Amino acid sequence: MYFTLGDVVALLALALLCLHVAAAVRVRELALQAVNRASERDDFQLLDQSVHIRRVSLSRDGAGRWRIWRQYRFDFSYDGMERRQGFVIMLGKQLQSVVVPERNITLH
Repeated sequence: MYFTLGDVVALLALALLCLHVAAAVRVRELALQAVNRASERDDFQLLDQSVHIRRVSLSRDGAGRWRIWRQYRFDFSYDGMERRQGFVIMLGKQLQSVVVPERNITLH
């Protein structure tokens, strides 16, 4: 059985795609863990127990290396009634920030 150069390139491309998808899933899991920690710290409830990719781009890290910058959206609630949106930003596998709008305090 012989493989052509096209077969080898196709297999290599498929392997690289699989590695990229696996890395993207791991970064998403890290983002979800960061949101869960923030929800415990800042006393809000994460709704749907998930984060959703919103934006992707390339950016440089502190050492000047190119990394994939990802912004994930998540839904949360302070009181269990009002649904609000927050964001978590990842640069490569490193957490950059969890952005949650402040709680609206109503005085009667």
